[in-house]
Amino acid sequence: MSTLSSTDLAALLVSVAEDKKAWDPVVLDLRGKTTVADYFVICDGETDRQLRAIADAMLERTRQERIRPLAVAGYDEATWILLDFDSVLAHIFLPGERAYYDLEGLWEGRSASRASRSAG
Repeated sequence: MSTLSSTDLAALLVSVAEDKKAWDPVVLDLRGKTTVADYFVICDGETDRQLRAIADAMLERTRQERIRPLAVAGYDEATWILLDFDSVLAHIFLPGERAYYDLEGLWEGRSASRASRSAG
């Protein structure tokens, strides 16, 4: 059983996304605002192949921490892949899908923060 907090899990997922060259990773802090999750991790990639690579890397890294997702959706279509880790939901989009669904806009004013690419 992992002892990672939801905050640490969100940071881990962003780090993995950055390692796989995901575009513009964002963490939405939803704590105290909804029961859906504590955090959304949102990023996008250039191709369906890159989206699957990002998702695979996230799944592999969380597996190393003994964390398994409750659900994985959209993997075959790879336009929007959702990894449900209960307190953290990872959304991996193609750019057009991210713009269309605009999760950041839906949660505007919900403590959105851009992941720092310079953070080590």
